[in-house]
Amino acid sequence: MWSYIIPIVTLIVGLIVGFIIGVFYLRSQMTKMQNNPEMLQKMAKQMGYNMNSQQLAKAQQMMKNQNSGGKANQGGNQNRNNPKFRR
Repeated sequence: MWSYIIPIVTLIVGLIVGFIIGVFYLRSQMTKMQNNPEMLQKMAKQMGYNMNSQQLAKAQQMMKNQNSGGKANQGGNQNRNNPKFRR
């Protein structure tokens, strides 16, 4: 009986711990990207985008606003990303 319970519990604990470590690693990478425009540009190139300096600055500003709550610069643009309201 214990030969079935221990591997299942170990798998569940491993998945939870791996997820938590992944979240913290991703958060640290995102904060590094905010301060390092070369890193952000490298990620964009890996995704197939070529960003100029203006787009890069805007992306960094968006990331900083998202970390500070995201409500600082929204004004009347709440529906900007909703397909129903696009032009």
